[in-house]
Amino acid sequence: MRNVKVGVVQMSCTANKQENLDKAILKVRDAAAKGAQIVCLQELFTSLYFCDVEDYDNFDLAESIPGPSTDALSVVAKELGVVIIASLFEKRTEGLYHNTTAILDADGSYLGKYRKMHIPDDPAFYEKFYFTPGDLGYKVFQTKFGKIGILICWDQWYPEASRITALMGAEILFYPTAIGWATDQDEETNADQYNAWQTIQRSHAVANGVPVVSVNRVGFEQNGAMKFWGGSFVANAQGKLLYLASHEEEETTVIELDLAQSDYFRKHWPFLRDRRIETYSPITKRFIDED
Repeated sequence: MRNVKVGVVQMSCTANKQENLDKAILKVRDAAAKGAQIVCLQELFTSLYFCDVEDYDNFDLAESIPGPSTDALSVVAKELGVVIIASLFEKRTEGLYHNTTAILDADGSYLGKYRKMHIPDDPAFYEKFYFTPGDLGYKVFQTKFGKIGILICWDQWYPEASRITALMGAEILFYPTAIGWATDQDEETNADQYNAWQTIQRSHAVANGVPVVSVNRVGFEQNGAMKFWGGSFVANAQGKLLYLASHEEEETTVIELDLAQSDYFRKHWPFLRDRRIETYSPITKRFIDED
């Protein structure tokens, strides 16, 4: 067995950036006290989910990476001896911004960043107004407690992203995310949307033989028009749910993963071995038709 304890921090946010950062640090401390070795925070945890509107003033929320938030979290990571996965609004230079996750190792060192590749543009999720698509490619990070792969929210829907990250050697896939229900929707639609979201991510665990950790925010935002649905979860390398958070409450939970299970499941369900990679070149086309 090779066990790693992952901390899931599902929380609500306010309009006060410093207040959210301080709250997240308290949650990281709570997770570490419960034995967490790797702690994942939700997408854009230092603010409300501001992409519900196209407002130039929201660019003021962005910061450099490394920068103030990673500096503060680096101190905490070193003090507690934990890896911290921190999703932030990155200002790369004047007029160029990304949705980015920074990785801080257990000694406080900054290991690097992943920039979100897939950017949505839906009602109340106007991310293309703010974020330039990532240009660093898919990334894995060798931390003290294992090699981890980071993807962000909208990346969750794409098997290609999880596959490439797993093929780079990721032992766990982490998804910081921010997704919710419009409060004028019916409950059947809500259930269908949540089940689709969870199912696609659990399928990444099955197809790649790696655990998946998905961390979502919770609470009402956008003047009550959006209920971020929480529902954070951890699935093992066979897609089995090991933890499922509520849709309403903040939660800080630590789940122990046996990374040796990946070898077991990949031997018994050899999906990676049986891939017909020589047949896959058409996947680079937008659509396969006469043109």
